[in-house]
Amino acid sequence: MAYVIGIDIGTSGTKTLLVDETGKVAASATQSYALSQPKVDWSEQDPADWWAATVATVRTVLARSGVSAQQVKALGLSGQMHGAVALDEAGNVLRPAILWNDQRTAAECEEIESTLGRDRLIACTHNVALAGFTAPKILWIRKHEPRLWEKVRKILLPKDYIRYRLSGDFATEVSDASGTLLFDVKNRCWSAEVLSGLQIDPDLMPICSESVVATTAIHASAAEETGLVVGTPIVGGGGDQAAGAVGSGVVRNGILSATLGTSGVVFAHADEPVCDPLARVHSFCHAVPGKWHIMGVMLSAGGSFQWYRDTFAETEKAEAERRDVDVYDILCETAKSARIGSEGLIFLPYLTGERCPHPDSGARGAWVGLTRAHGKPEMIRSLLEGVTFGMRDCLQLVRDLNVPVAQIRISGGGARSPFWRQMQADIYETSVSRINVEEGPAFGVALLAAVAAGFYDSVEEACEATIQVEEITDVKPLAAELYNSAYKQYRALYPALKDSFHRLAELSG
Repeated sequence: MAYVIGIDIGTSGTKTLLVDETGKVAASATQSYALSQPKVDWSEQDPADWWAATVATVRTVLARSGVSAQQVKALGLSGQMHGAVALDEAGNVLRPAILWNDQRTAAECEEIESTLGRDRLIACTHNVALAGFTAPKILWIRKHEPRLWEKVRKILLPKDYIRYRLSGDFATEVSDASGTLLFDVKNRCWSAEVLSGLQIDPDLMPICSESVVATTAIHASAAEETGLVVGTPIVGGGGDQAAGAVGSGVVRNGILSATLGTSGVVFAHADEPVCDPLARVHSFCHAVPGKWHIMGVMLSAGGSFQWYRDTFAETEKAEAERRDVDVYDILCETAKSARIGSEGLIFLPYLTGERCPHPDSGARGAWVGLTRAHGKPEMIRSLLEGVTFGMRDCLQLVRDLNVPVAQIRISGGGARSPFWRQMQADIYETSVSRINVEEGPAFGVALLAAVAAGFYDSVEEACEATIQVEEITDVKPLAAELYNSAYKQYRALYPALKDSFHRLAELSG
């Protein structure tokens, strides 16, 4: 039996899968690591933690499965998008990586748009300057850490730093490169115009390929550390959202995914490049060769629920331990006892700023409408409703671009809870589907590796062979009507509070 490996360098941990030639997961391993927030709105990680987790999880899946490394025919990489890893001449990391949810670069975003012109930037990259993207991070390092900047010789995305550690080569692929704001999305190459306009040396960027192309291979020192075989091909892989879409079978028109992880993502496949002239959604290259996707992203989706758990749920944690269940199940049970609309309480999930439909690093989270009548059930339910309303915002932007939506496949933490699944169907006003695979981006890049290894002729064929819909949750019309009323109030709050959010952001800065 032949196998492939998929590795996802996530924000909270690295997940590695060993997948056989039929698409069955033979072994899985995950190792978590810390997130550093040295200042308000900053978010950083040590790339050494990613590498240690990669080595540990690869060794674990080989050991658990009993599979020989010689049986592994290819490896795929996925990872959190937009991060900036700065390397010196010797390939050493110069500073902690600045991550996708870091919001320090508002001034650099303004600089980019004033330098290039907003319309020209959209024409070149199909996106506007947002604090989460890579380009403003590069400008921030250059401006605020000039001595360090003098030593920078390469800028890599998180997964591509792991590629460098595995192969010794500097390479990326089109889906992740699309999220740098330095990429010509239509023509699937680095944008000479943007790089020149921002005075960024093109040699700082790695070579770029399609996601199924094996441009690098395991070298000797990485083989010794991981237990893999020298020469094992490494395919381009994909940014976590494109890879997760492959892992969910979102590789044809009409199929859309809604993923509630730390961030919330609505992802739609496109056969041609789709550019929103207002850049309200992201338009990137897909991990499927010659295809594109549009994507709406909210920054604190499951992250809002995690924040509530970590901050307020000590009692529920104790009960979950006593009952030997997940604390999120306890929290959803509590939320279920509140009525739709949470008795007029609305949660705005902008805990780390926002991207879609409000590209605003100064946005702040809020509960609006609190009274003494509200308790934990209403607070938790309103949080889940607010997050799902944010996802509906993204879904509406996709619909506004006339992208067909025949089926919504849900994944992430929000797909595990029957209560939250029903809430999503009712708020989206569209039935939602669960599939047989819950491994996300790691499974997606394993499929890309499987195509490169010759197990399948195309990404579409690989998805059709391995991914099936298992469960459909239909809309309850009465609930949908009640949610619509609450959603209208939710939509009115950000514009009303925007100026106050910015003044509060100045106080915290």
